[in-house]
Amino acid sequence: MDPFDLFSIHGKTAVVTGGSRGIGRMIATGLVAAGARVYICARKADACDATAAELSKLGECVSLPADLSTEAGVEGFVRGVSEREPKLHILVNNAGAAWGAPLEEYPDSAFDKVLDVNVKGIFHLTRLFLPLLRAAATESDPARVINIGSVDGLRVPRTENYAYSASKAAVHMLTRHLAFALVGDHVNVNAIAPGLFPSRMTAYLFESESAAEVVDHIPMKRAGTPEDIAGTTIYLSSRASSYLTGVVLPVSGGIATID
Repeated sequence: MDPFDLFSIHGKTAVVTGGSRGIGRMIATGLVAAGARVYICARKADACDATAAELSKLGECVSLPADLSTEAGVEGFVRGVSEREPKLHILVNNAGAAWGAPLEEYPDSAFDKVLDVNVKGIFHLTRLFLPLLRAAATESDPARVINIGSVDGLRVPRTENYAYSASKAAVHMLTRHLAFALVGDHVNVNAIAPGLFPSRMTAYLFESESAAEVVDHIPMKRAGTPEDIAGTTIYLSSRASSYLTGVVLPVSGGIATID
């Protein structure tokens, strides 16, 4: 047994949605540095192109801007990858939306926007990428779908993000359901449930409180790092995790596991 080969993803092709910033960029950076050819998408073309250019200094990263909140956007993105690649080894469904508002003022449109991106987007991307995933899959090293959920889908969050927490709980169940449906095709489907990571989505927390106050409720007393989320993704993408499917892994410093 070669441990380097066991955890290697060198030469694999990957897609990371929402890969221009935040957790998506952390994941894309890790996959590129580990030797995968990575396609990223984001709604803003300039940001997507700039991130791909920066990551291409480490390896291969391709920008394919897309709006995954619409059926046409999902189909166009899948078509763009399919025109360039005969196989897809790793699909990281990271693109997401959030909406916070007081309970009495929470709008119906929030649920439409958040569920469209966070749940329906994952479902339709996985469905449409199945031909490429099946082409890459083998019994000993299955193709991988990695859905980015959240600890807010595992326990009651501290913030009024009702549609977001509901959508992430749905992502976790959808992960299990898809894992059951695709296990015979040698396509493993797992989820990562991140805790607090510095990003644009969480910037308001660090702006409204001191860093110590923000992490005080985390058992490990710190926020996550790029290495934390990238390392977990690389593990789930490698031969080392071939016997793992239908699992939700909290990467959260102990939130929702020992808090």
